[in-house]
Amino acid sequence: MGRLDGKVAVISGAARGQGRSHAVALAREGASIVGFDICEPLRTVTTPGSTSDELEETARLVEAEGRSCLTMKADARDLPAMKALAARTMEEFGAVDVLCINHGMWNVAANTWETSEEHFEETVDVMLTGVFKVAKAFIPGMLAADRGGSIILTSSANGFTPQPGAAAYCAAKAGVINMMRVLAFELGPHWIRVNALCPGGVESPMLLEGGTVERAAELNPRYITNNRHLLPIEWLPAKSVSDAVVWLASEESKFVTGVELPIDGGWTAY
Repeated sequence: MGRLDGKVAVISGAARGQGRSHAVALAREGASIVGFDICEPLRTVTTPGSTSDELEETARLVEAEGRSCLTMKADARDLPAMKALAARTMEEFGAVDVLCINHGMWNVAANTWETSEEHFEETVDVMLTGVFKVAKAFIPGMLAADRGGSIILTSSANGFTPQPGAAAYCAAKAGVINMMRVLAFELGPHWIRVNALCPGGVESPMLLEGGTVERAAELNPRYITNNRHLLPIEWLPAKSVSDAVVWLASEESKFVTGVELPIDGGWTAY
């Protein structure tokens, strides 16, 4: 018996990194998975874009756990695409119990005033407006199914702590935290819980591919190279975040809502 037997979980950014880890972890506990990703590069980051092959590999790994997996190449910023996927999910599975809005991007500049307008706008569009559009598309189905549920938004430790040179990222992630609080207030009467995970640096393509972390260390060595973890680690494994996703998706956290949960090895407690 899994903790999520009979549940249906939707995950954005599912092609790789934390999204893939969450999909496999939730499937291992019995959930059917709906995963989507943009599967193409973003304009203002150096991280290579996710691919359709990576999304297919996520589906293979979920199915290897014995669970159904519906995947789609889709952009969280595209509201008609989100509504179409939500409708297809309801047709095929009849409900959404877990909505894990996980997709993201990251880039740095020397400082806020040298951040390009294009990067600031794309970052906020992807990581804040995109969260709103996914929520807008899927919440009506959760309400119609009338079986409660759990919405898990991926914010960041930088949602409440500053990173120099990353004003766009920090602003978007702070917005996600307050959006979570509003949704928790609105959806509580329907037994839909809403929480925000706030990971620190996680071993993933966003962090480790494309040279962004090296550029951040060069531009702001006082911040990046000063390892403030209280635990003896450099980066967090994706599984550390997925374990929290499973807990927030399960009945074990039935009375937890409106919470911003740091998973950062003690970084923000330094």
